[in-house]
Amino acid sequence: MSGWDEGAVYYSDQAQVLGDGTGADASEAAATRHSVLRKFKEFIRGFETSKNTFPYRESLVHNPKFLAVDMEDLDAFDADLPSLLRSSPADYLPLFETAAAEVLVSLKSKVPGDTGEMEEPETGDVQILLTSKEDPVSMRSLGAQYISRLVKIAGITIAASRTKAKATYVTLVCRNCRNVKMVPCRPGLGGAIVPRSCDHIPQPGEERCPIDPWLVVPDRSKYVDQQTLKLQENPEDVPTGELPRNILLSVDRHLVQTIVPGTRLSIMGIYSIFQSANSSASHRGAVAVRQPYIRVVGMEETNEANSRGPAAFTSEEVEEFKKIAAQPDAYKHICSKIAPSIFGHDDVKKAVACLLFGGSRKVLPDGVKLRGDINVLLLGDPSTAKSQFLKFVEKTAPIAVYTSGKGSSAAGLTASVIRDGSSREFYLEGGAMVLADGGVVCIDEFDKMRPEDRVAIHEAMEQQTISIAKAGITTVLNSRTSVLAAANPPSGRYDDLKTAQDNIDLQTTILSRFDLIFIVKDVRMYSQDKIIASHIIKVHASANAVSADSKVSKEENWLKRYIQYCRAECHPRLSESASALLQNSYITIRQDMRQQANDTGEAAAIPITVRQLEAIVRLSEALARMKLSHVATEENVQEAIRLFTVSTMDAARSGINQQVNLTPEMANEIKQAETQIKRRIGIGNHISERKLIDELSRMGMNESIVRRALIIMHQRDEVEYKRERRLIFRKA
Repeated sequence: MSGWDEGAVYYSDQAQVLGDGTGADASEAAATRHSVLRKFKEFIRGFETSKNTFPYRESLVHNPKFLAVDMEDLDAFDADLPSLLRSSPADYLPLFETAAAEVLVSLKSKVPGDTGEMEEPETGDVQILLTSKEDPVSMRSLGAQYISRLVKIAGITIAASRTKAKATYVTLVCRNCRNVKMVPCRPGLGGAIVPRSCDHIPQPGEERCPIDPWLVVPDRSKYVDQQTLKLQENPEDVPTGELPRNILLSVDRHLVQTIVPGTRLSIMGIYSIFQSANSSASHRGAVAVRQPYIRVVGMEETNEANSRGPAAFTSEEVEEFKKIAAQPDAYKHICSKIAPSIFGHDDVKKAVACLLFGGSRKVLPDGVKLRGDINVLLLGDPSTAKSQFLKFVEKTAPIAVYTSGKGSSAAGLTASVIRDGSSREFYLEGGAMVLADGGVVCIDEFDKMRPEDRVAIHEAMEQQTISIAKAGITTVLNSRTSVLAAANPPSGRYDDLKTAQDNIDLQTTILSRFDLIFIVKDVRMYSQDKIIASHIIKVHASANAVSADSKVSKEENWLKRYIQYCRAECHPRLSESASALLQNSYITIRQDMRQQANDTGEAAAIPITVRQLEAIVRLSEALARMKLSHVATEENVQEAIRLFTVSTMDAARSGINQQVNLTPEMANEIKQAETQIKRRIGIGNHISERKLIDELSRMGMNESIVRRALIIMHQRDEVEYKRERRLIFRKA
């Protein structure tokens, strides 16, 4: 037995020989893996929906990059496969992808290589995307029992990171002996496990490799794209009084950059955990505490209506749309579908219909863009269903954002620059006007907005861009949106005794950007009040009739689809005769306005400018688009002019005119009021309008006389208004 106690170790592979369980298990596992791989290959090759149609084979040949697999089909083919995938997706999904790649190689024909011999074609990896019809689980119920299982959840994406490169295989080199090794990376947010020691056996006289000898060679490693998203619960699933939860998603390869923030998704993924790097100090020591995230293996956008992509219309739908557009009363039919729960206000409904369909956007040869979106302002008394219109448009428009005036700032409407928490770099986050690009922004309480915030909308409404120069970011964002705004007059109610200028307390600059301005008054008429009362009571009484409910949502959905189809398919232009008609009527309107200005001695509150001419053009195009016609005819122009006349022109003429047959006594009183005003305000001083009127009415003067005196002084340029007409300033 010499040499028995030398420093070498003898061993024999007894475990595999004796078959004490471990070896048998390993071979069994290999066998099951092999059989599962074979089943997956059979499924892709041989699954047929009807006679001789093999959907998965065909889609693989058409699109060799990825393959969308329905879990229901897998279940129909072999009942064990879905349960295996659900219980341990991390093991079986790579198998599935290998199977798909092997099938793809066998489906492709051989190609001649460099030497001229026929060789197998090069194929890359195939990504498997799973879809399923099951119900999503709630984000709140995801617990420890779901870890490394397949789950399905639904929500809204609120943030998307930039794409990063994620290594799948890391190449390591030993710094001592230059030994090269490839180490696989865990998918998702996991890293690679680098061995501690080099497995090179030193020759005699060579020094041994030290511990931790490996260096990473990034250039020789293999990478895939990866992106992280944040998914937040759908607002309707959040319990009362709770804040919505969100969860981190990681997507890779072909799912990267398919999602913009704000999209509603339902995703299938593997619920997994990672050790977060920037966790708080309290968790730093806790080795066993991990952050959950979901590795996405398949996603679908839930409702077509909100998605940005081109909507697919079935041929039956297109047929139906064309049939409806060909009817003579198509315009009436569509307007009756708009806000059916609101009684009356026919012209407002027609205007809202025009706003939803929109005119056509034009790009001139020199690169100037003309907007095709229609902006509408509803101004009037409380309780005239203004906000209801806004809510209806928010539901019906393909893309819509609803904000209220008091709660929105300039940055929230346009775009804000935000510093990223982890990387400390600035990035842009689009506000309401940018998110609704290609849709409608509804702004309620428009008059309560701060004036400096209202200015932020000017550019978005006419040039349809938002330019930003903040924190080293200078950029221009698109905001091709229509604006539907609702406002109250300054005194709360529309006051017929005041002039139009006092009632419409918005600046001329913003008013001229609205194509249609409606003054909605609450008129007290016996017959009308009776009809409205019965209508409202009927609405309340039949509110919870369940049978009709599904039909209503279908109608709403139908209108949404129809609007989407019209906006995608139809871009009308004015015909020759319509252009001539429009030209003449515009000149007439301008003459009338000039005549009125000469008669009353002051300009109208709402200016009639070239913008208004463009507004009528857009309205005519929208009316043509409703009927899917590519030419805007004379009758479209006439209807557009009629709408314009009942809205904007009416608003411009509304209120009381100044020189209404002044009697000598009134003129005398106005003179007295002027002297009193001049006594109270020194040249270069200012006073609050309210205070001045109160003081003079205490002296026994009539308030309307004082107001009129102020207006006349303003016309003579003796006083001017400051701070949204609250202060009166006397000029020299």
